[in-house]
Amino acid sequence: MAHLTKEILKGFLDENPVFKILLGLCPTLAVTSTVINGIGMGLAATFVLIFSNLLVSLIRNITPKKIRIPVFIIIIATFTTIVDLSMAAYLPALHKALGVFVPLIVVNCIIFGRAEAFASKNPILSSVADAIGMGLGFTFALVVLAGARELIGSGTLLGFNILTNAYKPMIIMILPPGAFLSLGIIIGLLNLRKESRSPKCT
Repeated sequence: MAHLTKEILKGFLDENPVFKILLGLCPTLAVTSTVINGIGMGLAATFVLIFSNLLVSLIRNITPKKIRIPVFIIIIATFTTIVDLSMAAYLPALHKALGVFVPLIVVNCIIFGRAEAFASKNPILSSVADAIGMGLGFTFALVVLAGARELIGSGTLLGFNILTNAYKPMIIMILPPGAFLSLGIIIGLLNLRKESRSPKCT
């Protein structure tokens, strides 16, 4: 149980796919103008991650090495299609807001990377725990980035007015340059925190 907990928690800070490994930056920068978009994209990717890792781990011993990559892509594409069609049917507004980035989950480096580097080499429970950790870590990163951008750029969170009416929103934060600026500041703060906690050489 401790091992599974460790696999889940590593995705939040130690191996966060966005803030530490810098993967999946295309959807991260594109959809995080609002928190609801970040949550939607993060949970969609988490669903694909969990079930892709589960199936890849399940068939890892019977998948020929020469065709493992096409097999992984087919598996990921299957679950991406399920997410895409489900969101289109039940969450049409969110699906429209996320646009092409939902079907593009199929080529997300995080998902393929976990299938190739982890699920194809580890048992089912560990692979699912890894997927949960990485998926929720990805969602966490999207929500943090989207929260900062929406609050500063619109004065709202989840559509609710948080800052006073006298606050003048910094519109640049919900535009593409604001995405790069926000991500850079957050990564810089995390690196500063890491340096401050590391032992100093004398």
